[in-house]
This record gives sequence, C-alpha cells and structure tokens, in this order.
Amino acid sequence: MSRFLHFDRSLVTPEQERPAPERVIDGDPVFTTWLLETTPDEKTYAGYWGATPGTWRVSYDEWEYCTILEGHAVVTENGQAPVTLTAGDHILFRAGYQGQWQVIAPVLKTFVIILP
Repeated sequence: MSRFLHFDRSLVTPEQERPAPERVIDGDPVFTTWLLETTPDEKTYAGYWGATPGTWRVSYDEWEYCTILEGHAVVTENGQAPVTLTAGDHILFRAGYQGQWQVIAPVLKTFVIILP
C-alpha cells in the first residue's frame, strides 16, 4: 500500500445523504461525500464533501481539517460570531465544536477527519 494519497474525486463513487431532520434549521440540504481513504482502525478519514444550500446544527466528536474549494458558507459556533467561508479558506473544527453550518452557495471541500 502506498503511503501517499492524491485527492482525486474521479477515483471513487460518491455517496449522498441528508442531515437528520431534527438538525435541519432551514432548506433541504443534500450532502455528497467522496471517501478516498479510511484507516484500518476507522479513526481517520479523508476525501471530498459537498453540500447544497441550507442550514443545520452540527456537533463534532472528531477533529476535522478542511479546505474550501468552492462555494459560500457561514459557520457559527454556539456563543461565537459567525465566520464566512469561501474558496481558499482552510479551517479546523476541534472535537467538541457545536454550532451550525449555513450553505449559501453549494460548497465543495476536502477534509481529513481524526477521531479520538
């Protein structure tokens, strides 16, 4: 197995899902995930993720590093000011983050998730 991963969405079949209805605040967001790698212990994941417009609540048990490739979103951590995200932004959600995602224009990001 190679110790190198080239991020290329064309190598995998995407999967689609929606957030749980009780988490949706506005709209009907659809998520698309291109999972490129999962470690054998299933504690680290890497790939692409996309979302259509809408707003939903989030709660992170994991660390997630992302690079926004396309779109426009606003993330708001509970009790904090909203943060606008656009193409080129690099962000990190630490375990314990709670708040909301609002996608204004369809978002595409790369991600690496590390579970505790």
